Amino acid sequence: MMETVNLEAVVADVLASTQVIDIHTHLFAPGFGSLGLWGIDHLLTYHYLEAELFRSSPIRPEQYWMLTIEQRADLIWKTLFVENNPISEATRGVIAVLHAFGLDTSSITLTPYRDFFNEQNLPDHLARVFQLAGIESVVMTNDPLDPEESPLWDSVTVDPRFQAALRLDRLLNQETPPTPAEARRFLETWATRMRAVYMAVSLPDSFQFPAHDRRSQLLTEAVLPACRDLNIPLSLMIGVRRQVNPAIGLAGDASGCADLRSIETLCREFPDNRFLVSVLSRENQHELCVYARKFANLMPFGCWWFLNNPSMVEEITRERLEMLGTSFIPQHSDARILEQVIYKWRNTRRTLAPVLANAYRLLAEDGGTVMRADIERDVQRLFRTNFQTFTS
Repeated sequence: MMETVNLEAVVADVLASTQVIDIHTHLFAPGFGSLGLWGIDHLLTYHYLEAELFRSSPIRPEQYWMLTIEQRADLIWKTLFVENNPISEATRGVIAVLHAFGLDTSSITLTPYRDFFNEQNLPDHLARVFQLAGIESVVMTNDPLDPEESPLWDSVTVDPRFQAALRLDRLLNQETPPTPAEARRFLETWATRMRAVYMAVSLPDSFQFPAHDRRSQLLTEAVLPACRDLNIPLSLMIGVRRQVNPAIGLAGDASGCADLRSIETLCREFPDNRFLVSVLSRENQHELCVYARKFANLMPFGCWWFLNNPSMVEEITRERLEMLGTSFIPQHSDARILEQVIYKWRNTRRTLAPVLANAYRLLAEDGGTVMRADIERDVQRLFRTNFQTFTS
């Protein structure tokens, strides 16, 4: 049996040495060209930082959007990193990325950082980023109705480090939606073409199922049958309230508490389907765990968006461990810019280490045995095999 005083060090070491599958990102393989975002200007104009900027700068959103991306990045650096300490999760993440590349983080201007990223060869840079983040592969978000993305599938080279997820938001929210039969054919064609590992949709806090609307009809008659026949899960990300402040663009979305009885209905009425579920409201987390205890075809995953902060990740992961053991997926990066995976997975490992160590310490105090091999098995399950098994 392992010495309890060594538990956290051993857990941290296992977490650091285990390659993760990042199950939900907005990254793109290099073959998608300019759709894949990377570098200092994109890191700084991430919408989390834009939201912070408008709290610390007198600039108006309409003035901000008139600036070039370089001017926006300069303003954000000056405001949030020079004139203020970067202690928020998002600003600290940029510092962590720069530090990971061995850069001096105290520069008043962005010149040395732009010079560094301009010198990078993307394939080599990508490999280095994945190595620094401890990532084996990521799952993209792929929308066949996106006019920029769709044509690229004719020529894109398959990169085994990037798996596809077929995004449904546009399909389910079209003003003139297709018939269920048309939608099912479309989904089956594209899921096969992409080799999608799951289908996915983000939903508002007001989501209800069943409901007398086209979305419910398409889910029932097209999406769920297609997922069942293709043997892939449906990922439901529930609780977003879009554009509560449209003036600030992507930063203008918010969260709301949802009625999760819709999940109960889906899991019960469609037992041959599997559901990956993430909820955006802190208040919904316990209810999701309870449903996961009732339905084996439900897999809770991640601490999404506004919940991806250490205090929330710690609380939610502790709750899930207590209720579900290791039968969940603790995190995904949701990264939009390549280098973000470095700090997001570093933070995840750093936050999970004491949570897992405490669980093993309690087990040891209650008379159980804890061996390194047991910890390695559990971390493999949390970081990799739960997802691999659920999507196979």
